[in-house]
Amino acid sequence: MTNQADSTVSYPLGPALDFLQRLWQLNHAMEKLSSRMEKRLGVTAQQRLILRCVGKYPGMTAGHLASLLHVDPGTVSAALSRLESKGLLERRRDPRDKRRASLGLTAKGRALDQPSDGTVERAVEQLLLSAPSAQVVTMVSVVDQLTRLLREELERE
Repeated sequence: MTNQADSTVSYPLGPALDFLQRLWQLNHAMEKLSSRMEKRLGVTAQQRLILRCVGKYPGMTAGHLASLLHVDPGTVSAALSRLESKGLLERRRDPRDKRRASLGLTAKGRALDQPSDGTVERAVEQLLLSAPSAQVVTMVSVVDQLTRLLREELERE
């Protein structure tokens, strides 16, 4: 048996566990790059995704953003607060309805709303540009199917 850190070691786990191992490996790589992004850019990959979405659709509400990202509104609210405290994003109160706020980027936030090397989205862009279109369709379909199945499992409880 070799060192646990040795990536050449292979233990057959069966199809489901092999697939989960790959997802874990993907998640780990994304988290490591996200941590590096935070040190270099001042935002995590998730925070940058929010900035890029608000930059693409300025004026959207937090509820619209949560819907777009398919996450809980509380999750978005916490992330928006962190981005506000970093001076990257602002919530603008609707003068006609004080309960409603639209989202916008500050000048500092707009500076980060640009394609950049060393980001998770750059790696995804490279994958999507290099993979055959049929393979991309299959990847998207598999991710969508797995997401649906996981949601079904959650609903059973």
